[in-house]
Amino acid sequence: VSDFFFPGMGGVEAHIYMLSQCLIKRKHKVIVISRAYGNRTGVRYMTNGLKVYYIPLAVFQLPSGRVSFPTLFGSFPVFRNIVLRERVQIVHGHQACSSLSHECMMHGKSMGLKVCFTDHSLMGLADASSIHVNKILQFSLRCVDHCICVSHISKENLVLRAGLNAAKVSVIPNAVDASILTPNPRKRSPDRITIVIMSRLVYRKGTVLLVEVLPEILKRHSNVDVIIGGDGPDRQMIEEMIDKSPHSRTH
Repeated sequence: VSDFFFPGMGGVEAHIYMLSQCLIKRKHKVIVISRAYGNRTGVRYMTNGLKVYYIPLAVFQLPSGRVSFPTLFGSFPVFRNIVLRERVQIVHGHQACSSLSHECMMHGKSMGLKVCFTDHSLMGLADASSIHVNKILQFSLRCVDHCICVSHISKENLVLRAGLNAAKVSVIPNAVDASILTPNPRKRSPDRITIVIMSRLVYRKGTVLLVEVLPEILKRHSNVDVIIGGDGPDRQMIEEMIDKSPHSRTH
């Protein structure tokens, strides 16, 4: 369950789709519940019979994207109907900014289902939007059976923001399909190491950590080059780091 799914584009959308496909290959039944995207409403089918419910809900704009308007109980009648029809046993919510996932996790637990939550991004502790999201997390995640984060830094961030027991949170890094994304070793320089970073340049993706770590790496290792691809509010911060660093080999 998440407000973020195809035809929207992003890491959460791709993660949910690929996770669904892997679970289907292991003979599990998987359905996706998301908000409507324009005229894409109702039930649609994707690869390998993945069933997607696009619920027509009012939406509003957040920095992370458009999400359904939080109503607490507005989605419950439709969600309950889907759960009973599909004989759902586990509700898996994705992304802290998705109000639909929080509502459905709460409703799922009230119906006696197992509930899991995956957080994909880092968030702050001091700005207004982060304070509100973190308060919602502290309330919402009290009902989940387990949480998943995509990195150890993300786990520390979630435990701190939501006041969770660290034993209740597992780390499962995002995977790379090596059978599809296989570099050509003949084009690799024997003397140089190239670090490639592709991301939206926003706080939740860890750009602050990037600015602190990269100059130290380049200072210690003269054979390292860095390539950064992406855009966002923190682009200027990255460019300033490149201009100020005397050891900069960043493009």
